[in-house]
Amino acid sequence: MNLHEYQGKELLSSFGVRIQRGIVAQSAKGAVEAAKQLTAETGTSWHVIKAQVHAGGRGKGGGVKLAKNLQEVEELAGNIIGMNLVTPQTSAEGKKVHQVLIAEDVYYPGDNEPEEYYISVLLNRSTGRNMIMYSTEGGMDIEQVAEETPHLIFTEEIDPVLGILPFQARRVAFNLGLSGTAFKEMTKFVTALYTAYVKSDASLFEINPVLKTSDDKILAVDSKVTLDDNALYRHRDLAQLRDLREENPIEVEAGALGLNYVDLDGNVGCMVNGAGLAMATMDLIKQAGGEPANFLDVGGTADAARVEAAFNIILKDPNVKAILINIFGGIVRCDRVAQGVIDAYKNMGNINVPIIVRLQGTNADIAKDLIDNSGLDVLSATEFQEAADKVQQVLS
Repeated sequence: MNLHEYQGKELLSSFGVRIQRGIVAQSAKGAVEAAKQLTAETGTSWHVIKAQVHAGGRGKGGGVKLAKNLQEVEELAGNIIGMNLVTPQTSAEGKKVHQVLIAEDVYYPGDNEPEEYYISVLLNRSTGRNMIMYSTEGGMDIEQVAEETPHLIFTEEIDPVLGILPFQARRVAFNLGLSGTAFKEMTKFVTALYTAYVKSDASLFEINPVLKTSDDKILAVDSKVTLDDNALYRHRDLAQLRDLREENPIEVEAGALGLNYVDLDGNVGCMVNGAGLAMATMDLIKQAGGEPANFLDVGGTADAARVEAAFNIILKDPNVKAILINIFGGIVRCDRVAQGVIDAYKNMGNINVPIIVRLQGTNADIAKDLIDNSGLDVLSATEFQEAADKVQQVLS
């Protein structure tokens, strides 16, 4: 589950991470009131207007602006709220902006020049340990830094039992070239950031940039936070921060129906029971010359109601040109699944895309007879290759 920037910053602040302070607003007038309140609390005279959407690269799309007075706050916030923000991480249609963060100006003049860094905390899947990734090249696309100047990216692996140790936090500050007050501030920042990551059961904390201000404070100017969905039962307060407007509406609907669904860009819809079989089915579709339009695991109880719900979800995608149902009858009998497919098909009326049903396992032969004798425009198969051939046939 992704959080908005302002939500991520609130989470960080609760663990003692210093942040660029701000107030969220849903309208231009609300933005002005937020700016006034922020000035009273922080003394800032300029304000940064930031679109709140689940996508990076907002500045490149015109979603981050600097306002030097209240008139500009109102004007810029009014322009950003309601716009479809297109960034390198959105579709061509972009994402509609419903709210903005009015943030304090932290690039104020002082004894030293402000400096930007990149810091993230994530799981290193190859070692099974959490990892702090950091670089002196903050404010830039980290992918570009990794490609062009990989020697500027450092990593610090953390033992999950011991947690982050003082010498590791100091090494991060040293590799970033810090000294004095900024060095001490960075060690506190990194330690608090890692603590926040672990205690919130996050899968990613990315701060780009982390800023060293002109008076040597270290703070998070941005925040990208992704929480582990599987751990949300332990964080009901964080689960309430979910913004369904930012998510794929078909995936949201499927989740409400208890279906494990991920929308993809292909032309063959998949309906499968079991995540492993679903992945194999997607490979099968690609080998047959198609592209999977979705990942859909209906679970172990593929009855008529569940199959009908899955059909409705798949058919919401206008790119779907065929549907492959691939069910292994272990927990559920194949004949019951076949009857569920037939009943769902009849309940929905005419389905205008070809359907291939591959049922294997308990009573697979009975299931094939049911499908073949149903009188419906449904192709049956019992073998993987047979199903692949029929997918290729309907797509050609």
